[in-house]
Amino acid sequence: MFQSMMTPVLMLASWTMVMWLWMYATRIPAMQKAGIKPAELKEKSQLDVLPRSVRQVADNYNHLHEQPVVFYALATYSHLVGVADPLNVGLAWAYVILRVAHSIFQATINFIPVRFALFALSSVVLIVIAVRNLLALMA
Repeated sequence: MFQSMMTPVLMLASWTMVMWLWMYATRIPAMQKAGIKPAELKEKSQLDVLPRSVRQVADNYNHLHEQPVVFYALATYSHLVGVADPLNVGLAWAYVILRVAHSIFQATINFIPVRFALFALSSVVLIVIAVRNLLALMA
């Protein structure tokens, strides 16, 4: 199970749903407390009155729909063309672990230098997977 390139994909997709639950578990009570009626919302900026801690969780949920899309594409490519060797699988797990750490850090402490370091490390992992896949294509 842990040797498949697709298991880290499942784990990151599942983590995204955990963040979705966390987002609404914090956002709905905060909106109620602020007197915000969802049916009256016209734009996202109307939620700027919510506490920063609530917005951080929502921001991270949105971030899980940005760069991880590249991860999903690379992992799927690796799996489909047979480049899901132990190193790429390990890199995929490293990416998932870094993104989960990034999520937890952003949704709680949110110290930007540490958050950026986690993001940068996860980006390097994606670059390595992409380069390995390109090299395998040219071999």
